[in-house]
Amino acid sequence: MRPPKGRTWGRRGHTPVVRVTAAGTKRVSMAALICSKDGHRPRLIYRIHLDRGPAKGRRKGFTETDYARLLDAAHQQLGGPIVLVWDNLNTHVSRTMHELIDARLWLTVYQLPPYAPELNPVEGVWSHLKRSLANLTKHSLDQLTALVKTRLKRMQYRPRLIEGLIAKTALDLQPP
Repeated sequence: MRPPKGRTWGRRGHTPVVRVTAAGTKRVSMAALICSKDGHRPRLIYRIHLDRGPAKGRRKGFTETDYARLLDAAHQQLGGPIVLVWDNLNTHVSRTMHELIDARLWLTVYQLPPYAPELNPVEGVWSHLKRSLANLTKHSLDQLTALVKTRLKRMQYRPRLIEGLIAKTALDLQPP
């Protein structure tokens, strides 16, 4: 994540400055699912991936296998078939990902239109998370990771927040 920007107070004539080091060599990547089932509270299931710096041949973010593991964990936690509505991230639409999806008979996938972040409730999770991290400085990747996990865990226990994120998309997720 790039450091989010936020507003703050400062003495008149002295602009507050937050210095950022490492210039993008380390990163925390996140993937999440918002799960909805009629008669149950909505759930947020997430995974975090740490990239501690440059290495040849290694991907910085989630791979297709990482996404498949997240889906397998969601299937196990939810105990039933999953209908997944997914954006068009290049990893989500790759040939490898299609093969992994085809191997899971309990999984049905629908793609969102090419650019439609307003239809993806998980975008609201990222927005909420970034706003909660604005103007905070952490001195290490481990400190940032711990804070991100804490904030995501808090969101998991706020079903009204998750319901609001789903409602904001205006998608009808109820079965016919």
